[in-house]
Amino acid sequence: MMLIIITAACAGRALAFSIPMPEAPGADVKSNRKAAIDYSNAQDGYVMIKYLERTNKQVRVIIKGPGGNSYTYTLNTNGDFEVYPLSDGSGDYSVDVFEQVEGTKYASANSAKIRARITDQFAPFLRPNQYVNYNPNSRAVQRAASITGSAAGLTEMISAVYNFVIENISYDQELARNVTSGYLPNIDAVLSSGKGICFDYSAVMAAMLRSLGIPCKLVVGHAGAVYHAWINAYSKETGWVNQVIFFDGVNWILMDPTFASSSNQSADIMQFIGDGSNYSAKFQY
Repeated sequence: MMLIIITAACAGRALAFSIPMPEAPGADVKSNRKAAIDYSNAQDGYVMIKYLERTNKQVRVIIKGPGGNSYTYTLNTNGDFEVYPLSDGSGDYSVDVFEQVEGTKYASANSAKIRARITDQFAPFLRPNQYVNYNPNSRAVQRAASITGSAAGLTEMISAVYNFVIENISYDQELARNVTSGYLPNIDAVLSSGKGICFDYSAVMAAMLRSLGIPCKLVVGHAGAVYHAWINAYSKETGWVNQVIFFDGVNWILMDPTFASSSNQSADIMQFIGDGSNYSAKFQY
């Protein structure tokens, strides 16, 4: 496992923290002429996959774990590895790579069966992956360090990141109308533009919290009748904090950075996002 040590000057003091970065060492790999599936670090909750042929057609990855859900991704065809989480924890996984033949027809390019014994339940949610994509040089990582440098503890760190996101990103209505299947958040581009959709809000916040060593899930499901993305964070005091990440000093009362930002934290939207029964999770990344 590669650990990158980050040092930043925050609130007049030095802040150092480590960011675990994914690797593809090739110790356990299923490879053919089309695709390589490297599961050397399955115990850390991820696999890395690279498509080896040049093509203009679509390539898909489908990962099915012990939880029963099938996670479908688009794999780049530029010859670089991409990181995919083993979100269901320890157990048996099937990993399949499919290449487009024509239209909606796909053929198998490679596959692997993996028995993952994940040593740390938080590992999949403390590392970058295709959806929560960052590195030590990311603006989001450096910003997370700077805005939490004076935080007294976990609660203040989460609150600082939450407030930063809802105050600095506005909802991109045009992108929401035109977004297509396979869209991936570009975390630093979102911070630079100050605009994004729910996927972007959640990816930015997840990246910032993970870079600080706080386990964070990017969750996709339904908020009411709307297909939506949000985050769950982990606190040692409370466990997984689901649908609620903001602390008012007494209770964790609200959660959804997209709705809070786009609705200017109106009373009605705060009541909606503060009620976990309005949220139904399907996937976690």
